[in-house]
Amino acid sequence: MPARILIIEDNSANLELIEYLLKAAGYQTLAATDGARGVQVAREQRPDLVLCDLQMPVLNGYEVLEQLRAHPLTRLIPVLAVTAFSMPGDRAKVIEAGFDGYLSKPIEPEQFVRQVEQYLPGNMIRSPTKG
Repeated sequence: MPARILIIEDNSANLELIEYLLKAAGYQTLAATDGARGVQVAREQRPDLVLCDLQMPVLNGYEVLEQLRAHPLTRLIPVLAVTAFSMPGDRAKVIEAGFDGYLSKPIEPEQFVRQVEQYLPGNMIRSPTKG
């Protein structure tokens, strides 16, 4: 069964690109365009992984993470920050906040799926590059 990956991203171009890349690699995607809706989808659908932008309306990425970690149905789901923040110290700040990983924008299509797969259990990896 392919992994189900929730993308919480308010920028439609970024959302479309991420969905396209993940679907092309064989993953199922769920999407939300603001943080509050993302938390709701995560609780209802319990995805295998969440990719979350940091700057979003309603709830920002840090608030999304806080709510996911506080709820018993979502506290163990890995959450990756996908963000344009790339100043020195940003990665450390994201990890210290409790995110499981950090992917920077702009997305590099050739590397993106491999980067995401590092946070999936081996039996959920569907990319042709993994056999």
